[in-house]
Amino acid sequence: MTFITNLENLILDMDGVLWRGETAMPGLVPLFETLDDLGLDYVLATNNATKVATQYTDKLARFGVEVPPEKILTSAEATAAYLREEYPAGVTAYVVGEEGLHRAMREKGFKLLEADGFVGAEARTELVVVGFNRHVCYAQLASAAHLIINGARFVGTNPDPSFPSEVGPLPGAGALLRFIETGTGVEPLVVGKPGRAVFEEALRRLEGKPENTAMVGDRLETDIMGARGAGLYTILLLSGVTGREKAENNEIRPDLICENIEELAAALQEGKR
Repeated sequence: MTFITNLENLILDMDGVLWRGETAMPGLVPLFETLDDLGLDYVLATNNATKVATQYTDKLARFGVEVPPEKILTSAEATAAYLREEYPAGVTAYVVGEEGLHRAMREKGFKLLEADGFVGAEARTELVVVGFNRHVCYAQLASAAHLIINGARFVGTNPDPSFPSEVGPLPGAGALLRFIETGTGVEPLVVGKPGRAVFEEALRRLEGKPENTAMVGDRLETDIMGARGAGLYTILLLSGVTGREKAENNEIRPDLICENIEELAAALQEGKR
């Protein structure tokens, strides 16, 4: 825990760390009070692509925490920003996702191919972008596969096979990517964690460096592996999808393991004494 002494910034995952579904984790408000008291800056970075930043500020406000939109980075926004660097405004994309991903793509100037059911045999587009969607149907997945087979670039917001809910882990965006990958034989480009783009953008917003920044997440394969690849310190919380046995017997080893954000807050206070 000696690394905590040098910490100036945290990158915090949200699902499984700050809440499960619509239920805040115990100690949520005290955690942010601790960050303020210790002078630690932070960015909230999530692989969830269902919302944009302002929707998360509203959710946090309902939980009693005020966080400005510029401190929130979603995989939907990271994906749209990444693609906008490679494609001009007006490029057509077919999106399998919820409101957050559709809005992020539109705000970056992409034209979305809309369809009521299957897109049709003659439909073509340059991009197929897939994120988590709790209302997905076969026609949408089949449309995505058809467009990819006919030349569209296949892009995923994140590879998470599951997400933590109030009832336990449920299938996530990665499960949808695998469905389409199996049906097309095409592997997607994935922008979100463990990709470097999210970590680099978070560091830019924090004006931080890897040596003074730690990633706090609940998933070894995305949060921890991606942060280690970017040179950051890593803190795994066991409140989401990763259990202690897996955490302690895995080749991906975090710098610190905490049960939850209450234990995290205590560790930060102790390390900063």
